[in-house]
Amino acid sequence: MSYQFIYFDLDDTLLDHKSAEAAGLKDVHRHFGLFENTGTEELIDVYHQVNSKQWSLYSQAKVTRDELQRNRFELTLKELGLDKSRYEEVGNFYMQAYRNHWQWLDGAKEAYYGILEKYPVGILTNGFAETQRKKFEAFDLYNSAQATVISEEVGVLKPHPDVFEYATEQAGVSKDEILYVGDSFSSDVEGGTQFGWNVAWFTQNGEADKHQKADFVFADFIDLKNLLKV
Repeated sequence: MSYQFIYFDLDDTLLDHKSAEAAGLKDVHRHFGLFENTGTEELIDVYHQVNSKQWSLYSQAKVTRDELQRNRFELTLKELGLDKSRYEEVGNFYMQAYRNHWQWLDGAKEAYYGILEKYPVGILTNGFAETQRKKFEAFDLYNSAQATVISEEVGVLKPHPDVFEYATEQAGVSKDEILYVGDSFSSDVEGGTQFGWNVAWFTQNGEADKHQKADFVFADFIDLKNLLKV
């Protein structure tokens, strides 16, 4: 297949969101005496469960963005049996701490810039728009990527087809000429392939039936570079 444009997902594809999130929550745990009788891993686990559910509801337009931001910490505190009225200060501190831990995933920076020498590239991401814009700025992605698409600014989240349609228009090529590199099975693999994009799935997932949904599956960026001959 001759690709004409390469789109990347951002969180947990190029940037290590999971590690930054965990480190930010550890900072929260250390900072607030509120958590003195709560284990760090318990906080992280409960937050993950609550946050994942809230993002799912948000993607289905069942909660607003403001409700998501409030609920994920208010409900975490409630689940832990702590003072849920402190959700706002905990949430604000977390966002500052989270930003201090942003970094590239292993091999992602080299692959991104190697691919950039041969192909036009873009970024297509879910996430809060102001946070993702800060990441674009921090990692110089505005200057390197030809298209930077944040689904929240489009008005719907991946895997909604409108996001992929908008991103295709921004790329200026036909949808079957795009390769999308992403880590999420539902948002990236299913969303992209159902719209007609080619998808390279970055995953450690060993489920062969899911692998068949993607055009290419890799766990090491060297394999992606080899696929694209860069």
